[in-house]
Amino acid sequence: MKIDQLKFYEVIDSRGNPTIACKIFSGKFSSISMVPSGASTGSKEAQEIRDNDKKRFLGKGLKEVIKKTEHQIFDVISQKNLSDQQEIDNGLIELDGSKNKSNIGANMILATSMAVSKLASQSENMELFQYIHQIAKAYEIDCDYSLPLPMMNILNGGAHANNPLEFQEFMIQPAGFENFDESLRAGIEIFHNLKKELQENNFSTSVGDEGGFAPDISDTKKALDFICSAVEKSGYKMGEEIFIAMDCAASEIFINGEYLFEGKNHDNSGLIQIYEELIKRYPIKSIEDPLDEDDWDGWKAITKQIGDEVSIVGDDLFVTNKKILEKGINNGSANSILIKVNQIGTVSETLETISLANQNNINTVISHRSGETEDTFISDLAVGIGAGQIKTGAPSRSDRTAKYNRLLMINSDNNFSFEGMNGIKQ
Repeated sequence: MKIDQLKFYEVIDSRGNPTIACKIFSGKFSSISMVPSGASTGSKEAQEIRDNDKKRFLGKGLKEVIKKTEHQIFDVISQKNLSDQQEIDNGLIELDGSKNKSNIGANMILATSMAVSKLASQSENMELFQYIHQIAKAYEIDCDYSLPLPMMNILNGGAHANNPLEFQEFMIQPAGFENFDESLRAGIEIFHNLKKELQENNFSTSVGDEGGFAPDISDTKKALDFICSAVEKSGYKMGEEIFIAMDCAASEIFINGEYLFEGKNHDNSGLIQIYEELIKRYPIKSIEDPLDEDDWDGWKAITKQIGDEVSIVGDDLFVTNKKILEKGINNGSANSILIKVNQIGTVSETLETISLANQNNINTVISHRSGETEDTFISDLAVGIGAGQIKTGAPSRSDRTAKYNRLLMINSDNNFSFEGMNGIKQ
């Protein structure tokens, strides 16, 4: 089947900024995709492009980008077979011609790539997660369908909130449950009890970009204590049913060669010591971006020191890039990778990176971005490639709950496994 028509739209993401939607048609079928955008971004990510017209959306508009590239993209994909995702993605990469997709733009390319996969799944009468599962085999991703463990962001800090809390995300992992529904329910109950706990202590319960609360707290231990209290009041057991994950986004606190944390400067060994103290005190099972994206010595050291106990997750470090992941594997840096499709820009390249991670016993965590839409592609991706975990924010804001609701529906219609913490390699 061939693609008959393509149309791009300037739409709005969860932060009120423009983003790209792509609608494509083939015969009686059509699909639409929308791409996210990050706030805390790695320097090596594929580049989105914008109009830079200060008269519209503070320079973030996309109408001129659409006008410039829509026909170029259609000319490429209309010549390709709809069912050959890799051929279409390669054509888009060649059209751009840059190393970081800065000519056509990763946002334009990804919107097209995702829409193609959705349309192809329809044309083959498949659910999207089934289609992803099928094409993943070409990348030697041989896995069973499974529902991912939620990594639920319930307290926000860093670049995701207007508060003095330096680490970016404090998450819970409701792992000690038999199925996804019960895991999600536990997380939601904890979220509501955390809200009560914060209100009782006269803290704001306004939420950050990803739906977690953003109280005026500056002390990391105090934030973790609030979470532990909310878990206890919800009737669950810390360290048995509920675990903690953190996204430290340490590149944001790396200043002039040192890490500025809670008013003191530290070298990488000093910051690693802080993490070691935290995991002794709290049931922390995952630490994302604990060090700066270029601090390869530090990454190697922390993986060696606590990687047997904790998932050391590379986000800004790897930016879903296969070549950078190869460097990390050779360097012994991290044992997990965050997968964000817009960091690399196509479905095919995303699957290539996941394949390399699987072959080297690197955990994959499928992730949203802080600037999200109602698109639920990542939910199907997580199920289709059997990812052990998904990050898609708090159980608030429809841009986040849309992903959870898609997973609930998949779970209801299918008898897929939910492995909790057992699905994570240590």
